Amino acid sequence: MFAVVRTGGKQYRVAAGDKIAVEKLAGEAGDTVTLGDVLLAGEGDSIADASKVSVSAEIIAQARSEKVVVFKKRRRHNYRRKAGHRQSMTLLRITDVGSSEKSSAKKAAAPKKEAAPKAAEEKKAPAKKAAPKKEADKKAAPKKEAAAKKAPAKKAAPKKAAAKKPAAKK
Repeated sequence: MFAVVRTGGKQYRVAAGDKIAVEKLAGEAGDTVTLGDVLLAGEGDSIADASKVSVSAEIIAQARSEKVVVFKKRRRHNYRRKAGHRQSMTLLRITDVGSSEKSSAKKAAAPKKEAAPKAAEEKKAPAKKAAPKKEADKKAAPKKEAAAKKAPAKKAAPKKAAAKKPAAKK
């Protein structure tokens, strides 16, 4: 079975076992990613309903593409600029192209295992961060009061009165 998927603003025709290089996706090598934007799916000459098809892939590596040289020049102005750019990309191995019912059952099992440890870490982290903020607020308060006392002293200085214009001669 094949599918046409859209990711990173480009479209790719993929089948199980294919390797493709796409714009950078979040994740590390070995992670599984689901490409949800399926535009077309089918097998041979027949076309299947794309809304019921999902494509899962495994991240092989996070890499960078070949360097592109950017050269700017304005003739007769002694203006030359040379720069390079390497685009970040993700190498994917397509593991499965099939119905979303099977892959959704796999997705439901995996995130629950990962979500529980993250929730425990988040509960612990805010408690530690809250205490230093309170101390910082107490230390910052006297500085604000001192600044407030200095500010009126500067404003109290009298402004110079505008000089009167001499009477016009007639």
